[in-house]
Order: sequence, then structure tokens, then C-alpha cells
Amino acid sequence: MQEHLHRILMISAEVAPLAKVGGLADVAGALPKALHTIGHDARILMPAYPMIEADTRWQIQPLTEFEVAIRPDWTETATVSQLVLPSGVRVYLLRVGDWFANATESTKLYAVDPRAYVAFCRAAVEWLTRHTDWTPQVVHCNDWHTALVPVYLRTYRTERTDSIATVFTIHNLAYQGVFEKAFFGELGLPDYLFDIEGLEFYGKVNLMKGALLYSDRVNTVSPTYAAEIQTPEYGERLEGLLRRLADERRLSGILNGIDYDEWNPETDPHIPAHYSATNLQGKATCKAELQRACGWQPDPSKAVVGLVSRLTDQKGLDLIKSLGAKLLQLPIQFVLLGTGDPAYERYFRSWHKRHRAIVHATIGFDNAWAHRIYAGADMFLMPSRFEPCGLGQMISLRYGTIPIVRQTGGLADSIAPYDAARGAGNGFVFREYKPNALYDAVRQAVEAFQDADAWQALVARVMQQDWSWSRSAGAYAALYAEAFESRAGRATAYSR
Repeated sequence: MQEHLHRILMISAEVAPLAKVGGLADVAGALPKALHTIGHDARILMPAYPMIEADTRWQIQPLTEFEVAIRPDWTETATVSQLVLPSGVRVYLLRVGDWFANATESTKLYAVDPRAYVAFCRAAVEWLTRHTDWTPQVVHCNDWHTALVPVYLRTYRTERTDSIATVFTIHNLAYQGVFEKAFFGELGLPDYLFDIEGLEFYGKVNLMKGALLYSDRVNTVSPTYAAEIQTPEYGERLEGLLRRLADERRLSGILNGIDYDEWNPETDPHIPAHYSATNLQGKATCKAELQRACGWQPDPSKAVVGLVSRLTDQKGLDLIKSLGAKLLQLPIQFVLLGTGDPAYERYFRSWHKRHRAIVHATIGFDNAWAHRIYAGADMFLMPSRFEPCGLGQMISLRYGTIPIVRQTGGLADSIAPYDAARGAGNGFVFREYKPNALYDAVRQAVEAFQDADAWQALVARVMQQDWSWSRSAGAYAALYAEAFESRAGRATAYSR
């Protein structure tokens, strides 16, 4: 079956390098690129944000214009244009009325009325049904912003769309698109779908729940997270439905990858020196320059711990805050880059002011500085409360920066505890979500760092591990094949 699967449409609210808020954009940009490389006709559909249309890097070609009736009393004019990324992947830009007119920069992508995504999803299905000559075999939707696409495809069936299989990826179950009951009236769906076997969710409307019910296959971004979300601790009140999907063999987990063209210490334009697993001299230079940029004297004997993260509780920052000065009593220098919860922003600014000799905190986001931290730090900290996949640990491994992580989600699937005696493992791991457990993991890393020869061997070894999307693309191709085969059987049944 897989060799016949060539037409895949990735639908996402954000796609790198066109519009990026977080890791979803990296996945939506890199996975189609990897699929394209191995021969699939993988294309992307996303909102036509003004920031993209104003970017002179892209040659945008208009394709079609049509009317879409979202409800009997709500009709919009939709347009589709296209551009081609340097990778050769074709991107369709869907504009629906003026719903995304305020999204003029990445930080505003999600600061829109949620009806914008209702209009986008309905227009996407209308375009697939009547206004394009290219019909995908699989539509791959991502997170709640695109969750209505599988619902509309199955509710407003046509002979053409019956054969389109749907895959839905949960990137973070904490964000489901839950709204008050009245919002159901905005969706243009039959009343019977506001039901326990539909979009009803504890008296409210849950868009992601609709995608879980109506998609041919559902996956998450790591095998461990797929298991975790079937439990009350991580299931966000959807664990029962997710267990049902698992029993039906419709739920799985595939670990994300990273784009090796963007994250490559041998060619990275943002770092002061290039290096590889067989020549680590450049990493020493990157460390020295990072220390210098932080206002410190270069000192190879000091362990530099980096953290690049959204500043939220999910990322385990409360553990760092609970440890406070105790963590800084270890022989480390701490470099942070992030933005998010104002309380954490204030806390780390305060750390920076009070401990300038060993703490450097940048509040905000700076892509070039992130690259320099990954390359120049010795260790990379990810003490997450939960982590569906995580890309930071893979990027840090690529740059020979050893992760210190909590054993959860994708972190559990990618980081194995370091064992110096056996020369095994690729990081330092703790399980209990407690400050002292984090402290012990950092202390173990610092102690291991004191053996310079063993540490250099560890760095060289982890840099040779494969965390590219080519590793994951084959698993997605197999998932698409399963979804398409399942859909073909259902479409045949419908036609009888």
C-alpha cells in the first residue's frame, strides 16, 4: 500500500519558516520536506497571514477564489494562492474574509477570534471538495486549530472526499480548543453533533474531541506521551476516549525529528566556530565566546548549563525556582533564553541581577542567541512536568550539549541515563517531579563533567546519533498507509 501513497496535505496554523510560534511550526515545515525527499507529493495548507504575503522572500501566485457558506447566515469569500519553499514543497495559503488580518507578526498568530479557525477549516474542506484539481490521499491535521477539518469532511460527505483519509496529531493535549456551549452555533454543524459521541465536553464544545472521533488515525509526538495521555494524570479529561482509540488501534505515537539543515554545527551561520563529532575544537571556541558574551571570563573548567524554553509551569521552572540559590551553589554557569509567564520572567531577571557572575538571562526570543546557547553550553536543562516530544534535547544532542531531563513523554523516549562504566546513555535523567531530584541530576552531570576525557567521548558519541526527520518520515508514511487503507474500506462501504 505505501508505495501508492504519494499525495499528502499537511494542514497547520503555523509552518516554519513562514510563520512560527513554537514547535508545531518546526514539525509542519520539516515533516513535509522529509516526505518530499523520499518521493511523496507532500504539500502544506495554512492561513494566508499578512506577514507571509508581505514577505518579499516568497513568490506568491494566486490560484482561485470562491464563496464558502460556513452557516446559512455566514458566507465568506475565500482565496487560495501558492508558493514553493526552497525544499521544493508547495504551500497553499488560504485567506477567508479578513479573519486573519491582524496576524501581522508571529506573536499575533493565535491572538485572533477562534471563529477564524472555524472559517479556515470550513473553507479548506470546500476547497478540497470543489475548487482544486489536486486531491490528497491523506489530510494530516495538527492541534485544535485544524481539528474541524476531519469533522467537516465526514459530515459533509461527497464521493470525492469520502476517499480522503485523515490523520490528526496531538502536539499538546493541554490545548484542546474548548469553548462555551453557545460557540457550537458558530460551527455550522448539525445539532446532533453536540453530544457525548460528538463535540460535547462537560457541557462545552471541544474541537479537538471532534477530530479524535472523526479521524481515521490519531497520533501524538512520542510513544511515551501516547501512553501517558491515556491516564488521568496526563489525559486532560479525554483519557477515556484516548484509551478507546488505543483499543481500536487508532492511537499511536511517533517521535518528532529536527531539521538537520537548520541545526548543523558544521554549517550553522549563527555560531562563532563550526565543529563536528570528529573535531570538537570549534565547540570549545563556541563555549568561550558564549561565556564572553555573558560577561564572564572564558573558563573551560566551568560547566555551562543552558536553557532555551517557554517560561511556563509545564517546563518545570517551578522546580528551578524552588531550588533557588541551592542550584547555583553547584560549580555551574547558567544561561537562559525564554519568554512566557510574567512571574517567571521577573524571577529570572532577578536571578540575572543578583548573580551576574554565574547567571545570564535573556527574556524574549532571539534565534541566533538560541543557536549560540545550544552550541556553547556543556549541558542543556529540560526538567519538564510533561513534554509531549520536546525538540530541545534533540537539538542539544546534535550540538554535543548533554541534556538533563525529567523522564516523561518524548524526553523518556530520547534520553537514556549516562553510564560512564559502560559508555552508554546520552544524558542525565530524573523521574520524580521534585526539586531535589532535579538537583541530584544536575549534580551528577557536573561530577561527570570533571572527567574531561570521558566527557569528550560522551559528546562525540551523542553527536553521531540520528535525530533527523528522515528517521521519523518512514513511520509517518506507514501511518498514512494505515489511514488510507482504513478509509478505502469505509468509502467502499458508503458507496454500497
